[in-house]
Amino acid sequence: MTRFARSEPAPGVVQLAMCRPEKLNAMDRAFFAELTELMSGFGGDDRVRAVVLTGAGRAFSAGGDIDMFADLDGDVARVRPHLRAVYDAFHAVERCAVPVIAAVNGLAFGGGTELALACDVVLAAESARFAFKEPTVGLAPGYGVVRGPEVLGRHWTRYLALSGREIDAARAERAGLVQEVHPDADLLPAAVALAAEIAALPPLAVQVGKAFVNRDAVGGFNESVEATALLFATEEHRAAVAAFRARRGRDRG
Repeated sequence: MTRFARSEPAPGVVQLAMCRPEKLNAMDRAFFAELTELMSGFGGDDRVRAVVLTGAGRAFSAGGDIDMFADLDGDVARVRPHLRAVYDAFHAVERCAVPVIAAVNGLAFGGGTELALACDVVLAAESARFAFKEPTVGLAPGYGVVRGPEVLGRHWTRYLALSGREIDAARAERAGLVQEVHPDADLLPAAVALAAEIAALPPLAVQVGKAFVNRDAVGGFNESVEATALLFATEEHRAAVAAFRARRGRDRG
């Protein structure tokens, strides 16, 4: 089943909506594989000049699917390729031949905030909230701690990555994660309008500009993969995942 709904709201603009609203657009293996494939494919389509990435329902993305974490069962040999698939997906956003604009419409937790970091421009609804929630389940935001200092600076990255605290759209804008904040109803029109402006520009100039800004966007991730993989094997992580799933079961009951 596809994890994205595609539409074309303006000439040269593709809108991708993450479409697992019943799970707050949580990211699973199928999500990462499809995101990588989509982003890689835009480079070969001259009709696509800009992409808007958003979420269906009340979340942009709540991050990694906790059931997937449980399935990995702390096996470092299985976790490493999973983490590489995650980072490959975020890198595919960075390396996409056309600009990718995040329209963050609600919760952006864990991988949701990391995905926003990978995008070229981030617009947020007033109701949007951002957080690296990984510390609450015994993990570190592996992509976020490498990319965060470049986007947010070290202090903001430490504040978010070490505490797991949430920040609203206004604070995210002050931190440099978000470039524009809009009323919820105006978010997607604003994102599409920006994408349409970019799509109307000479495409080669836009592509070269993005490529040069992102030319060094690969360092540090091998070490992050290894360190984060080892965290998956800890008893603290397994206990936190089990507690999360137990709470969710009680809430559903």
